[in-house]
Amino acid sequence: MRLVILMGMVLFVGLGCSQIKEKNITEVTRTELDTILLVDVRTPKEYIDGHLDNAVNIDWMDESFVSGFEKIDKDKTIYLYCRSGRRSASAAKYLDSLGYSEVYNLKGGYMAYENARK
Repeated sequence: MRLVILMGMVLFVGLGCSQIKEKNITEVTRTELDTILLVDVRTPKEYIDGHLDNAVNIDWMDESFVSGFEKIDKDKTIYLYCRSGRRSASAAKYLDSLGYSEVYNLKGGYMAYENARK
């Protein structure tokens, strides 16, 4: 019985400490962009003001965030970004908890993309 409880605690702690998978925005290749789902988790206004090519907008702060992913295969590779990487990191962690297996946060977000273009 103690072994079962101990194994359960180890599993719980291990899952709680899972790392957010991140990539620098400059590491994303054109080939990857053709095979992944790129999601801008900013507000629609921020999205309209500028976004990455081929990105869809699913607002992390909107109550429809989860429903925006309902038709997406949980094994699909998903790259998330926001303005600086904070919202997208939270969204990536949340999607991971829902069972999406290949979710990446684009480190530095749209600001890093803009800086890399200059």
